[in-house]
Amino acid sequence: MTQALNAMSHPLGQLEAVRGDAPSRETSATTKALALAALGIVYGDIGTSPLYALQSCFVGDHSVGVTPLNVLGVLSLIFWALTLVVSVKYLVFIMRADNHGEGGILALTALLSPLESSGAKRRIVVTLGLFGAAFLYADGMITPAISVLSAVEGLRLAAPTLPRYWIIAISMAILLGLFKLQSRGTARVGGLFGPIMLAWFATLAGLGAWHISHEPQVLAALNPAHALAFFRTDGASGFLILGTVFLAVTGGEALYADMGHFGPKPIRMSWFAVVFPALLLNYFGQGALLLKNPAASANPLFEMAPEWALYPMILLATAAAVIASQAIITGSFSLTFQAIQLGFCPRLRIEHTSAEQRGQIYIPAVNRTLMLATMALVLGFRTSNNLAAAYGIAISMTMTTTTLLFFLLIAFHWKWSPWIAGAFVLCFLPIDLSFLTANLAKVFHGGWFPLLIAAGIYLLMSTWQRGRQLLARRMQASVVPTEAYVEELAKRPLLRPAGTAVYLTSNPQGTPLALRQNVIHNDVLHERVIIVGVKTVETPRAPASERLHVEQVAPGVYRAILHYGFMERPNVPRDLAGADFGGEPLDPQQTSFFLGRETVLPTKGAGMWLWRERMFAYLVRNSHAATVYFQLPPDRVVEVGVQLAL
Repeated sequence: MTQALNAMSHPLGQLEAVRGDAPSRETSATTKALALAALGIVYGDIGTSPLYALQSCFVGDHSVGVTPLNVLGVLSLIFWALTLVVSVKYLVFIMRADNHGEGGILALTALLSPLESSGAKRRIVVTLGLFGAAFLYADGMITPAISVLSAVEGLRLAAPTLPRYWIIAISMAILLGLFKLQSRGTARVGGLFGPIMLAWFATLAGLGAWHISHEPQVLAALNPAHALAFFRTDGASGFLILGTVFLAVTGGEALYADMGHFGPKPIRMSWFAVVFPALLLNYFGQGALLLKNPAASANPLFEMAPEWALYPMILLATAAAVIASQAIITGSFSLTFQAIQLGFCPRLRIEHTSAEQRGQIYIPAVNRTLMLATMALVLGFRTSNNLAAAYGIAISMTMTTTTLLFFLLIAFHWKWSPWIAGAFVLCFLPIDLSFLTANLAKVFHGGWFPLLIAAGIYLLMSTWQRGRQLLARRMQASVVPTEAYVEELAKRPLLRPAGTAVYLTSNPQGTPLALRQNVIHNDVLHERVIIVGVKTVETPRAPASERLHVEQVAPGVYRAILHYGFMERPNVPRDLAGADFGGEPLDPQQTSFFLGRETVLPTKGAGMWLWRERMFAYLVRNSHAATVYFQLPPDRVVEVGVQLAL
């Protein structure tokens, strides 16, 4: 997930050169360090899939019997799913779609449809992007629950008489502690995540190789003929098992989302050198165990461990599950931050948990929502096997959406050869749709949860976006050009107190309502007036040279436009302080900042349905204060209220 555990990724991106070595060796050392960090951030989710993926194929709803044909067939499907979906689709194709180095579904949406564009194309792209983002939030709720629950379930082997409610209680205690720690940041513990995950993958590989050595015939599953034979024999049930096989690739989307922190090379290095072989060895090792002992299907991963290693294995699995959960939680914070910047989400309170490291953020509202949803999932579903159905739908929808967006990108934006673009979509879209269709069959077995959550989040995000468009249109209808307004004011006797007044507005070409209200009610126009507009560009970060554009409108009146990327937090006082406004520097502590606070009045008409307008009005009322969002000095802010009907 985007910006997951930036405490690790940021310092590693600035590693000092290895003194005395050649540049190639310096680059190699940095790449290896980044690859190790990626193990703890990028691969936590997919790395914990062996806890439940193969088990769910043979236990629970839509499972198949533990026979040699089924074991080899399922293993063949897992092998080719990991190869085609992760190794080829994501690592070869999707990771090419970087938005100035950043990845993720919202970064892809911004790359494909710039913010200033409009029309049917943008509506299609934005709709797909919002749907994909909505399902990522559902993933953020399910991943901590299924990962931690499946790890703690290993205790049932070590202590068979342990009541089920103890498994649930321990899982909830771990998750509660994890969410409570979010406000403190991850800088202190982030450095441990890579080495712990390296130990986890080494354990997976070692256990897998040990069991394969006992049943080497399991390697026959590398032949896709076993997957075809599985479908011929099991028919409809064989197709439905695709929904469970898909659990082996959940977390694959993190490769793309975290690309901005590590770059494609370290992520590919980690996958092909460590993660991919470790996962394959472990899955095939679990299959070898099932060929020898079909009864081990209840929990094949922990059954692989010798009795003396069971408790250490449970502890290591729990640590890996916590790391996977941490990455998805911090990724949700980053996704929300991007959505706010791109205009898809109301302003929320954002706290920076590190003064030194950029990107270390904590969003209390998102953390509380994820915590409550995760706890409810553990209590409601009670086992990792029951959660498996809910998990697959969320990720399969996100991956299908990513495939469609990437096809639109290469076909209509990059203008690749129609043969290549067509081959891509004809190869990978049927795979995604097969997984999605198989998962949709589980709607009544838990799959309803991500659909419900994603529908609610999409409704909120689309309502906010549409409401902002209607509000901007309503304000545009009454806009007065600044030049004409100032010229008119020159004919009136006004008080011109000394000092500077900064007026923030969404349309810097027009006269801010707050300025007009100040003149109407107080007959005041400050000696120096700066009209400031803040714009979010479609790149992650705006170049420093393009941060601020200033022009003089009239004597003592200036227009300033600040540009920020969708991964940057605006800081208006800081970025205005160095500019030239009539030869005098701007001192934020001696400046008055005027904000217009709109009260939205829902009305029947040509806007949105009335209930959606009421929802938008509620979101406006409860959005976080612009004073904090733009980092204005609170004792220097004046808010002017305005009522607007949609």
